[in-house]
Amino acid sequence: MKKIFSLLVLSCVLLASHAQDVYICKDGDYTKTKLSEGLAIDLNDAPDSITFTKPALPIVVEVVYNGTDATVTIPKCMKDSVVCTRVNGLNSYVFLEYKGSSDEVIYDVKGSSDNGALIIKSDYKMQVNLNNVSLTSTCGEALRFKCGKRIALVMADGSVNTFKDSKDKGVTPDPQDSHKACIYTKGHIELSGAGTLNVTGNYNHAIATKEYLKVKKSVKAINILGAASDAIHAGEYFAMNGGVLTINETTLGDGVQVEFKTDDEGDKVVDEENTGEVIINGGTLNITMASTEDAKCIKSDGNATINGGTLLLHATANGSRGIQAGGALTITQAEDATTDITIYAEGGKCTLSSDKDDPDKCMGINVDGNATIDAGTINITASGASANGLKCDRNLTVNGGNMTIAATGNSSNGMKIGLNVTFTGGTTKVTNSGSKSKGIVYSGKKSVAEGTVSASWTYKQ
Repeated sequence: MKKIFSLLVLSCVLLASHAQDVYICKDGDYTKTKLSEGLAIDLNDAPDSITFTKPALPIVVEVVYNGTDATVTIPKCMKDSVVCTRVNGLNSYVFLEYKGSSDEVIYDVKGSSDNGALIIKSDYKMQVNLNNVSLTSTCGEALRFKCGKRIALVMADGSVNTFKDSKDKGVTPDPQDSHKACIYTKGHIELSGAGTLNVTGNYNHAIATKEYLKVKKSVKAINILGAASDAIHAGEYFAMNGGVLTINETTLGDGVQVEFKTDDEGDKVVDEENTGEVIINGGTLNITMASTEDAKCIKSDGNATINGGTLLLHATANGSRGIQAGGALTITQAEDATTDITIYAEGGKCTLSSDKDDPDKCMGINVDGNATIDAGTINITASGASANGLKCDRNLTVNGGNMTIAATGNSSNGMKIGLNVTFTGGTTKVTNSGSKSKGIVYSGKKSVAEGTVSASWTYKQ
């Protein structure tokens, strides 16, 4: 009786404003009605709410793959805003375009297909929920976001999500699109959720973003099972805050590469986010570069900053590097964090014809700018001929931490410093063995103010 009375009172109110729109909400959707002489409601199918303003409901589009087909469910309220087409006449190639003006759309994706892909186009940020999705594309990318905004890629807890792209360029919905990666966006991706992401880049990169890529603490695991080029290729910056990132030795390019974002003319765009930086605050990175010469486990065009986390890097191809920083390198240990870095640099000189006159050497760490070590545990083995454990083109400052470098290859160096080397704390041990191998080679001034340093020194003009 109370419910019927409430509806009668509402009906009286509606009679007084018959020209007004009313929104009837039920099960996460709504219908809009123009009022005339009241509002009839079936109590056996009562709505969740009735409002006079457009309700702020989550807008969820569901995509379920089932072999050679996919079912796409679009809410009634979005039927004019979200357009679904199929690519190349294949029902499992889904192209969704959001033509609305402001709403953030949530896409729930489930199921599997051995001949499918998902392409989403939007001018606004979006959230894509992955719940045990498995897509193998035979015609380009497996996931593409034609969007310059934030893509929140959320993995359901405990889910395993696997993506593989085609080995050829494929045919994209827009002929101007290029096949850059198995998962690609011109915007930026934020990965979250306690699930697993498996990616294979058969044609180019495995994951690529024109802007930044951020891995949040909640992520369980990201496995790059192979890539024809870089495993992860990002513009602006790469930030890892948690989870486990594993990149195996079948990757033919770099492990994690970050470059400065450029405009359509190829000029660098200067802003506070476009830093070209690798930032590691936590999590585990297990990266092996063994299949291609001159490849880097981690490469930044700008600075590299490690505040915490566990890094196990194998740079075992000729000319390969564990960490390559185009700017400065800072290794420290944030509060409540642990920094533990182990690098094996075990390749020889690069034999590529392009490096014939000045071949790249295998290195544990190579820094174009200054290097500063404040805290953490660092172990580097440089065992290839002419390899370097740590090479810094400018100044090295060690303020703390525990660092051990072993140079065991012929003509190898534990450390090679372009300018000054300064120790103000921590414990550093550098050993060398093998014909013409050296401990610390420096070209500027050396200073041991505090800390413990065990090494042989060689001054080189």
